[in-house]
Amino acid sequence: MTTQNNAVSLLRQQFKMGHEFLEGTLQGADAQHAHWTPPGKAQPLGAQYAHVVLSEDGLINGLLKGAAPLLASTWAEKVGVSELPPQAPPWNEWAGRVQVDLAALRSYAQAVYENTDSYLASLSDEDLNQPLDLSAAGLGQQTFGSFLSILVFNIHTHTGEIACLKGLQGLQGYPF
Repeated sequence: MTTQNNAVSLLRQQFKMGHEFLEGTLQGADAQHAHWTPPGKAQPLGAQYAHVVLSEDGLINGLLKGAAPLLASTWAEKVGVSELPPQAPPWNEWAGRVQVDLAALRSYAQAVYENTDSYLASLSDEDLNQPLDLSAAGLGQQTFGSFLSILVFNIHTHTGEIACLKGLQGLQGYPF
C-alpha cells in the first residue's frame, strides 16, 4: 500500500520554489554588490545570502537529521565565506565583516538545496508531526513540519531583502 505524502510534497515544492526565486534574485550581483553596506541597519546582500544557505544546511543536517552539516563535512573550507556566523544572533557584526565568494557560495548552495530535497523526500507526512523542542532558541515547542515552514519563510524573507539591496544599487531586484 502506498502512502500519499501530500504535506511533504508541498514542502518540497515550497523549498524548490524558494531556492529558485532566491537564485534568480541573485542574478546580476557581483562581489561589489555583495559587499555593499547599505545605510541604516540593513546588512550586505552577500551576508543575507550566506545566512540563508548556512542556516538551512546547519539546521536541516545538524538539528533535524542529527548529522554533520555539509559545511563541516564534504564542503568544509569550500562554502565561499571568510568566516562562519556566530551560533546565535545577533549576527550584524559578522554580516558587516564577512567576505563572500558568490561563485563558491552559489555552488555550495546547490549542494545544500539537493541535500534538503533528499532529506524531505525521505520523510512521510507523519514524520512532520514529530515534536521538536526549540525553547532554547525562543521558539518553544514545534513540530518538524512547522519548523521546516519557518525555514521556507526564512528563504523568502531574505530574498526580499536581497531584492531591495540590489534595487538600491541600481540593479533589477526580483527576477521578473
